[in-house]
Amino acid sequence: MAPIPTPSAEPQDSPDGYVGLDAAHAERLARQRGWSTVRSLPPGAIITMEYRAGRLNFEVRDGRVARAWKG
Repeated sequence: MAPIPTPSAEPQDSPDGYVGLDAAHAERLARQRGWSTVRSLPPGAIITMEYRAGRLNFEVRDGRVARAWKG
């Protein structure tokens, strides 16, 4: 049986720190801080709810991050 892969460590910054930032700037900053995937979503978007280590989600309203969460 193959070993279960160990997920890489997530950056230690808080998703709340991205709220209010311009969406493009927030995405660049998140990638610089080590997030492997950054997903920008419109308000009310239908998304899958599986947790992915290293992914940061942004809900973007009027070009700004309104909400941010891991996974």
